[in-house]
This record gives sequence, structure tokens and C-alpha cells, in this order.
Amino acid sequence: VAEKFAGKFFLAVEGAIPLKDGGIYCCIGGKKAKDIIKEVCSDAIVTLAVGSCAAYGGLPAAEPNPTGAVGVKDILKDTKVVNLPGCPVNVENITATIVHFLTFDSLPLLDNLGRPLFAYGKRIHHNCERRSYFDAGQFVHIWGDKGHREGWCLYKMGCKGPETFKNCPKVKYNEGVNWPVGAGHGCIGC
Repeated sequence: VAEKFAGKFFLAVEGAIPLKDGGIYCCIGGKKAKDIIKEVCSDAIVTLAVGSCAAYGGLPAAEPNPTGAVGVKDILKDTKVVNLPGCPVNVENITATIVHFLTFDSLPLLDNLGRPLFAYGKRIHHNCERRSYFDAGQFVHIWGDKGHREGWCLYKMGCKGPETFKNCPKVKYNEGVNWPVGAGHGCIGC
């Protein structure tokens, strides 16, 4: 395997890429980020857009978007880019994407947004440990109420789990220890 990929590499890009005014809003060593991305990514086996900003432009691309921020895929039209959104992205999903490529010599199946289906193919809601409470109509209505103390569903407190596609309930964060809903806070759809 090492010989097959000699001189090639995986490239992880974090952060949105500013394009306005020729891209002057992010320069590194006197070079514009947009130019560095184009140059370095041309030799990468796969470019991983790590985090919501790199994947889609994130908060920097929100209106009024004064720097003209975009995601990596908006710059690299003819390059293999895998989007791994989230803020933060789960390191397990980064590792699994790379290992899949090294093992099978191909990218994992991707959805229409360029995300690996193994990580972004199901709604958080489907695997949530509080799902049975949702199905039973048992919801937290006020932080600290009986339902909150007993681990009921956080949907009425703004949980975005029913509309967010990610594997957080299965993979979790902090070396698989916990995730926001497990800690008593609703999913924010990062």
C-alpha cells in the first residue's frame, strides 16, 4: 500500500476560504488561502473539508458575508473533496474516512452534499437514547424539571436531532464518552 501512495497524501482543510477582494482576507506567508488550496490540493489523494466552515463556508459565509467566504468544494471543482461538517467534527469520522480509502482504494459512499453516508446517513433522532421518550410524548418543558432530571426528550427545548443527519449518538465525543444530548442539552445541529 505504501508504494501505491508514495508521494501522495490526504489533505485536511479547516476553515472557510475568503474570496472577496481577490482573497486578501486570509494570507499565509504572503500567499492567499485560495491559491494555497488550489496548489496543495492538486496532488492530494483526497481533500477532507473538516468542519462546517471548510465544508460549506459555515458562519463566515452567513449574510452579509463580508469576506466572500466559501467552502473548499466551491474552489476545487475537479478534485476529490469529502465534506465532514460539524463544529467540532468528530475525529472518528475523519479517521474512518481515511481508513476506508486505504482499505478499499475508494471513498466511502457519499450523499448529495459530499458527506460519508456512514457518518451522515441517518438522523440523530433515529439513534438517540431519548427516542423512546419522544415516541411516548414525554418531553422536557423547562430546564431542571422532572423530565429533564429523568432524561426525557429534549425536542421541545429546541433539540435539532430530528432534522440533523449525523452519527453523534453512536460515535460520541471525548473518546466515545458522551455527546450533548447525553449530557442533558439538545442537539444544536452543528
